[in-house]
Amino acid sequence: MKMKNLMAAVAGLVLSCCVMAETTEANIKKLLQPRIGESAVIESVTKTPYANLYEVKIGGELVYTDAAAKFIFIGRLIDAETSRDLTQARMDELNRIKFADLPLDSAVKTVLGNGKRVIAVFEDPNCGYCKRFRKTLSEMKDITVYTFMYNILSDDSRVKAKNVWCSADRSKAWDDWMVHNKVPATAPESCSVTPNEKILELGKKLKVTGTPTVFFTDGSRVPGAIDAKSLEAKLASIK
Repeated sequence: MKMKNLMAAVAGLVLSCCVMAETTEANIKKLLQPRIGESAVIESVTKTPYANLYEVKIGGELVYTDAAAKFIFIGRLIDAETSRDLTQARMDELNRIKFADLPLDSAVKTVLGNGKRVIAVFEDPNCGYCKRFRKTLSEMKDITVYTFMYNILSDDSRVKAKNVWCSADRSKAWDDWMVHNKVPATAPESCSVTPNEKILELGKKLKVTGTPTVFFTDGSRVPGAIDAKSLEAKLASIK
């Protein structure tokens, strides 16, 4: 009987702690919302393991506050001993995706060598940084690249993406334009269905705000045109 009472007491204590945490986080959200304005949506409030700070996610960004929500800290938390950017590490975790859920049939597939290493990249056909990154990719070995044509820069981007999608060899047409500046042939009238709108919605859902944005099979992402050395290092780090 004593053991049952002890177990019940422990269970009650755990439940009490959970309720207290939920109450604190809910209270922080309640206090902060009117102070930052209703247009800024607080997505989550989470207690951090350091300095009695609470992490607040607002519009895809992280800020920090205390339990009473009296102060707001805007900036990056750095581990002084290791120089690790704790804020960036947390953002990487929050932005991680499930690679297998990507609609790869809506991407332009390019296979180099044995293609055993796989990435997905969001690119706009009129993006200069994307063209630089595409040149880097064209010189890689043993990689499969799924390119989602993310047309966010201009109406002309949509036109070029459609012409590429309607080409007999999409991969060649994309590289011809991005690497060699060879304009893709005009899409025939019979080709009226493209994944343009689907990819735009996907990019918004994944919070892709710029091109190029690279996704790896471990779910992590890297924004921007990374160089070959950095790309090789990242691919080598993925098991």
